[in-house]
Amino acid sequence: MKRLYYTSFFYAILGLISGIFYREYTKLNDFTGDTILKGLHTHILVLGFLFFLVAMILDKLFQIHQSKTFNAWYIIYNVGLIISLAAMTMRGLLQVQGEDLSFLPHIAGLGHAILGAGIIWLLALLRKHVK
Repeated sequence: MKRLYYTSFFYAILGLISGIFYREYTKLNDFTGDTILKGLHTHILVLGFLFFLVAMILDKLFQIHQSKTFNAWYIIYNVGLIISLAAMTMRGLLQVQGEDLSFLPHIAGLGHAILGAGIIWLLALLRKHVK
């Protein structure tokens, strides 16, 4: 359960930093258009901070950490989140510079698909413990 707390805490700090970074980086580059960096802040806070906070509460209630596949779920979900966030960050930085790479949305989509699988996996873990 401590791991879920520290993961939530990590994503809370990262989410707050990303919001400040978005504001300052676009201001520094005199950028006034739309960039994916704006959504990065929300993605980190919801899919990282809040998600793991809820997972921690669910673990307290249902002891999902006792499942054999809990550690694998934890790794897969975080890998999906990190892939999504890295692709979004790279694309946002390029957008501010007036560039873009056509494959970055596909990488972010792959990360989101892994996240979706992680959410379904968590629900499967919960099903085993909800009576």
